[in-house]
Amino acid sequence: MSRSVAIFGLVFGAQAVPAALQQLPTASTVWAITFGVGIYGGIVATLVASFAKRWVRGVNAYVSFAYLVALTGWPFVVDEPLTVVTERPWLWLLCTVATSTAAIAFTTWQATAYLFVTPVIYGLVRITPAGGGASVASATLDIAYAIILGGAVLILITLLRQAAASVDNAQGTALDRYAHAVRQHATEVERVQVDSIVHDSVLTTLLSAARAYTPEAKDLATRMARNAMGHLKDAAAASPDDDATVTLDQLARRIVDSMSTLSGPFELRTRAAGTGTIPVQSSEAVHSAAMQAMVNSLQHAGTGDDVHRWLVVEGAAGGGIRIGVGDDGAGFAFDSVPSERLGLRVSIIERVANAGGSVEVDAGIDRGAVIWITWPQVSSASGGHGDLATEASTAAGTPVRTGAVTTGAVTTGAVTPTAATTGEGQTL
Repeated sequence: MSRSVAIFGLVFGAQAVPAALQQLPTASTVWAITFGVGIYGGIVATLVASFAKRWVRGVNAYVSFAYLVALTGWPFVVDEPLTVVTERPWLWLLCTVATSTAAIAFTTWQATAYLFVTPVIYGLVRITPAGGGASVASATLDIAYAIILGGAVLILITLLRQAAASVDNAQGTALDRYAHAVRQHATEVERVQVDSIVHDSVLTTLLSAARAYTPEAKDLATRMARNAMGHLKDAAAASPDDDATVTLDQLARRIVDSMSTLSGPFELRTRAAGTGTIPVQSSEAVHSAAMQAMVNSLQHAGTGDDVHRWLVVEGAAGGGIRIGVGDDGAGFAFDSVPSERLGLRVSIIERVANAGGSVEVDAGIDRGAVIWITWPQVSSASGGHGDLATEASTAAGTPVRTGAVTTGAVTTGAVTPTAATTGEGQTL
């Protein structure tokens, strides 16, 4: 706006130069030159300031003030009053320029006052002999004309300022809401991570230690305790902004190596993860979820040689990875899992969802269970194992994150529910 007003001022100022030179002999030369240099120098300064983006308001205020002083002092510096009524003082051609610079320099109310005061002063000067001795009607017409032009400029600048302020306020509100949502999401991710670590490492280790009666069981509990302390240490040192990656093959090898440390046997049916990469944070989530799925199978599927367990690690669509942990044991009904059980809901489903993947549960009473973990998330339209349609990340009030992070469907028997709820109506 200041640049437009400065260019506008130069154009109108150039139009006033012939009149100023013509009327120069009628006024005191010193004062005429002083007025001209002061006003035109200020107009040039407004252009420089507008492009330099410094002292914009101050320079525009100077032009408005200099014009007002020149206009007020005009009757006192004219040595030879004009005799032709139609010949206006050359300052008349800069009246709109002054009201425009006032709109830039001052507040709306101050600029409005300047808009009315300055043309009125000009009208009073106009009816004096030094101003041409115009009639009151002619002076009033000039006043109205100056107010209309200056008012149009003032209204335009005010509207643009209000629009800019509204955009700034809307942007500030959006940024505040985004920052609040980011903090909420970070808190939720941290909660899921802490719940998962406590359940997967600490609680599982304590339960294993409580049941360790044989030397082999005690040795396993000791290894699990070391692993739990390592998980806690890694979680404390991990940075959520870490952009490091690992290869899918390294992740697959780590899952297979971790499987070998478990107390029960798992059959490795497939291990072909591909050549892609995965962020470290996502790989930790996928690895921990796969380990929790295997621990759940060992704890709940049953014991004995009649229960067969297996692990599948393979590539997924889009250069991702898919892990399947299954057994033909006791199985379970998904909608009967209590809300306070964290193994499936938090350690697997929510954790993988927060990492950008999806989880599919295929389970039923007396027919075993299969947990499919896919990273990144695969939409139902692109295929995959079953129908990935249910937003399981709404578990227990967890907010659903759109975009690249969603959860997969939960298939229980022959039914694919859109959400699993407990007796209290909580979404699992």
